[in-house]
Amino acid sequence: MNDQIIKIDGLYKQYKYGKIGFTTFQNALKDWWERTTNPQERSRRAADPEFFYALEDINLTINTGEKVGIIGKNGAGKSTLLKLISRITSPTSGQIELFGRVASLLEVGTGFDGELTGRENIYLNGSILGMSRDEIDTKMDDIIAFSEVSDFIDTPVKKYSSGMRVKLGFAVAAYLDNEILIMDEVLAVGDMEFQKKCIDRMRSLADTENRTILYVSHNMNTIKALCTRCIVLDHGKLAYDGDVDRAISIYLGLDSTIPSEYVFNRDYRPIDHILRANKRFEIKRLRFADGSSPLLSSKEPVCVELEVSALQSFDRVGFRLEFWFQDGSKIGSMLSGNFKAFEKGSSQITMTIDPSHLTDGQYRADLIAYQFDENGTEDILDGVYPGLVFQINRGLDDENHLNWHHRYWGAVHLHDITLS
Repeated sequence: MNDQIIKIDGLYKQYKYGKIGFTTFQNALKDWWERTTNPQERSRRAADPEFFYALEDINLTINTGEKVGIIGKNGAGKSTLLKLISRITSPTSGQIELFGRVASLLEVGTGFDGELTGRENIYLNGSILGMSRDEIDTKMDDIIAFSEVSDFIDTPVKKYSSGMRVKLGFAVAAYLDNEILIMDEVLAVGDMEFQKKCIDRMRSLADTENRTILYVSHNMNTIKALCTRCIVLDHGKLAYDGDVDRAISIYLGLDSTIPSEYVFNRDYRPIDHILRANKRFEIKRLRFADGSSPLLSSKEPVCVELEVSALQSFDRVGFRLEFWFQDGSKIGSMLSGNFKAFEKGSSQITMTIDPSHLTDGQYRADLIAYQFDENGTEDILDGVYPGLVFQINRGLDDENHLNWHHRYWGAVHLHDITLS
C-alpha cells in the first residue's frame, strides 16, 4: 500500500493582472494550447510584467494520516494551492496526484445550494463523493448533531447565517467518507467552542481514521494545536516544510537577525491608510541605546532612543507598546506612564522598558503614539508595526532557580507566591 496520498511535482500557477476569465470556450482552449505546446509562449509570459506566478515550482509529498498546516502572509499562495488540490482550478504547469477522495471547505457555504435545505445539501455532497443514499443515511444523525443546526436542518441554506453554514459545512466534510480533508481559515467565522470541537474532530480523524488534513490558518495557536507538520509559503514559493515551531518562527520572521535599529517607512504602517497619509506627527526612527541589546539575558531595563517629527507643537503625547509573543498571541500593553510635550520639528526621547515579567522567547512590540483631545477621546498620532523585536533568554531565575521551559505556563511571569 502506498503511503503517499498527495504528490505534487513542479507545480506552477500563473495569472494575468486584471483578467478574471475568458469570454468564450474557444479562447480558453486556445490559451491552454499555447501554454502547453509552445515553450516560447511560456517564456514570454514568464517575462511579461502583466503575468505573475501565484505558485512557482512547488514540490510536495504528503502521506496518509498527516496533519499539515499551511501558513504564509496574505497573497503567499495558500488558497491557490488548496484550490488546485481540490481541482477547483487547474495548474499552469506541473502535476498533482491524489490517491483519495477530497472534501474541501475553502469558504463559507462551499458546495452548498442555497435553495436546498441543510438535509438535502448533505445528500448532495455525499452523492458528489460517490456515496449511496443508504451510506449517507448512516452518517446523517452524526452530521446533524455535530453541526448544532438541528432546528434548521430542513430550512433552505440561503437563510442560514455564515456561522451556521460553516458548522454544517464542516460537519459534512468531517463525517462523509473522504480520505483528504482540506480547510481554509473558515473556522474563524465560528464561535470559540465550535472551533475547539472542530480541532478535536480533525485530530481524531487523522489519529484514529488515518485521514489526511490540510489546514490553512493565520492563527498560530490552532496550527500548533492540530498540526504535526507545517508548510510556509512566501510569494508563491515553498519557503519551509517541516517542524511546526520552526515553521511558525520563519513565518513570523523570527529566524532572521534581530535588528537593533529601525527606520520607519510606509511599510511599517500597513493597517491604516490614514496613518500612512498623516504627516503631522511621525515616529521616524528607533534604536537600542548604548548598552542595550535586542538579545536580553538579564532583568535589566531596556533603553531605546526614539526620534519623532512634528509639523506643529503637541502637548501631552503618550506612547503605548503592544506586545505579541512568538506564536502570534497578544500578551498585553505597556503605557508610557507620563506624557511628553513636543515642539515643531525633530525631537529625540529615551524610552525605558522593563521586561522582567516576560519569560523566555521572542517578542514583537507595536509602537503607538497618541494624545487625548478635549473630550478625553484617544487621538492616534502615529503607529508602527512592529516598533521593535527582541529576544529574552534568561536561563535560570535568580530567585527560584527554575527554568521557565513549560509552554503552558504562559509568556508572562507573574509575581511569585509568598510562602510563610
